[in-house]
Amino acid sequence: MKRASSVVMSLSILGCGLFVPATNSWACQRVQPFTLNELFDNAEVIVRVTAVKYVKPPDDPKIITTDRTDSTIEFKVEEKVSGGDVPDTIVLNGYLSDKDDFNEMPVPYMFVRRLGRRGSCFANTYKEGGQFLLVLKKTKDGFTSNISALGPTNEQLHSDNDEWLIWVRNHLKSLEVKDKESALPRGDLLRWLNSVLAAAI
Repeated sequence: MKRASSVVMSLSILGCGLFVPATNSWACQRVQPFTLNELFDNAEVIVRVTAVKYVKPPDDPKIITTDRTDSTIEFKVEEKVSGGDVPDTIVLNGYLSDKDDFNEMPVPYMFVRRLGRRGSCFANTYKEGGQFLLVLKKTKDGFTSNISALGPTNEQLHSDNDEWLIWVRNHLKSLEVKDKESALPRGDLLRWLNSVLAAAI
């Protein structure tokens, strides 16, 4: 029986692929280390938002889960950083709070903020009125930020000039330059580089 249980556990780990909840329900572990490529490769939309209000409050405010919540939050889109066809408001599952949850790690963040370091590997609590940088993927119902286990997919911002936001903007610009370079024939590439240098002088 122990051997059978061991086999089932091994298959479960292989099926999870990205992350494995630890035996402690308040902790979370990944099988493979997080990379920034994973974050941006999975992203379809990146937006700076403000957490406005509940669309649907929790059925029981005394019950808190680290997994998908029964409550949903409306976010006002303040800036469309990346991606097309972005609405003015976005609704995500989550809880509202009156407390900040800033990431204490250096930029670029390689780890989720504190409230995402337990249970499901994703942060699902947002300060009401706070700004957040959401890295999202489209779903049949709208959007989700649960795209990278223990990754910085919904970090709280100090301001619209937050270091994390500035880093992401610059990183996306560098990716655009690389895409243009790889798409241009060599002659066109040289002409494009010369035009960029001429414009900078």
